[in-house]
Amino acid sequence: MSHAQEGRHALPQPAEKSVPAGRESDVDEPLPETHPGAFAPIKIKRTRVSGTWIAVIVALLILIFLLIFILQNLATATVFFLGASGSLPLAVAMLFSAIGGGLLVGLIGGARILQLRKETRKARKAVR
Repeated sequence: MSHAQEGRHALPQPAEKSVPAGRESDVDEPLPETHPGAFAPIKIKRTRVSGTWIAVIVALLILIFLLIFILQNLATATVFFLGASGSLPLAVAMLFSAIGGGLLVGLIGGARILQLRKETRKARKAVR
């Protein structure tokens, strides 16, 4: 009695490999991990838009942490600068000092970039 007649479904049997003469050792090779109908992964190039999107997400995360920092440090601090004084929340005072430091670093870096561009222009003119 066949499997179909007994009520069982017969599973399809894999096709046997035909082995060329002298190549019997190839029969035991492992099967490839992907089957013939599988698609190969596609490598996607990064673009400026994707880089900008990532930068926006990172900036939003930093702003969220900054907002949490400011809200947790609302104690009043008295700040003295060049003879003037004022009181404001501690976190806001720290934020202003960080912004001032960033502007100072940017100013010095910008001056160095302009200096290097000027030297590069002189070098290019000398080559021509």
